[in-house]
Amino acid sequence: MNGYPFYNTAAKSPSTIEVQGEGTVTASPDRVLVVLGAITEGDALQLVQAENAMIVTNIIQSLQNLGIPKEKIQTYDFRIDPQYDYEDGKQIFRGYKVTHLLQITTDRVEQTGVIVDTAVSQGANSVSNIQFTLINPEIYENQALSLAVRNARQKAVTIAQTLGATIAAIPFRVQELPRPTGPIPFKAALFADSTVTPIQPGELTITAAVRAWYYIA
Repeated sequence: MNGYPFYNTAAKSPSTIEVQGEGTVTASPDRVLVVLGAITEGDALQLVQAENAMIVTNIIQSLQNLGIPKEKIQTYDFRIDPQYDYEDGKQIFRGYKVTHLLQITTDRVEQTGVIVDTAVSQGANSVSNIQFTLINPEIYENQALSLAVRNARQKAVTIAQTLGATIAAIPFRVQELPRPTGPIPFKAALFADSTVTPIQPGELTITAAVRAWYYIA
């Protein structure tokens, strides 16, 4: 099958056509998830952890000052890792690395650059992920699905007309095919500029595909 239309020429009654339809819509994202935070290192764990905690506390406060509710700021990752160097096959303790990353969720997509810059100004030195997504993706998924069904029918009509046949008004079977899920990730870069980091959300692409079977006569 491989996604290509084909017709049944075997001596069976009734004859059928199988087609695959695709549908695609685009939408501007209306929600963004930003993962950022602080990574600190040193040989005294207590001091490294205290420094990290101070930075993260300042980041949280600064984001709340932007109008982001506290419940929209949550710990995404927290780790304390010992660091080692290796010399002549020997493991030498170098110190500790403390990582504390926050996930910020906001519907004010246009504020993404400001969020990043504000956090960086308070000591954030890691922006690991920015994901643009949709609050109600099912609206666009249904639109794409409708287009896929129409596309499948158009293919079936084209095949039938070429054969000098007609198809039934509705397919006797329709199968929705798996679709990719999840928001499109955007990797951010840090800029040592005083202007707002220009992060462009662009548009999200939502696709759907179906396989349909029609009787022909």
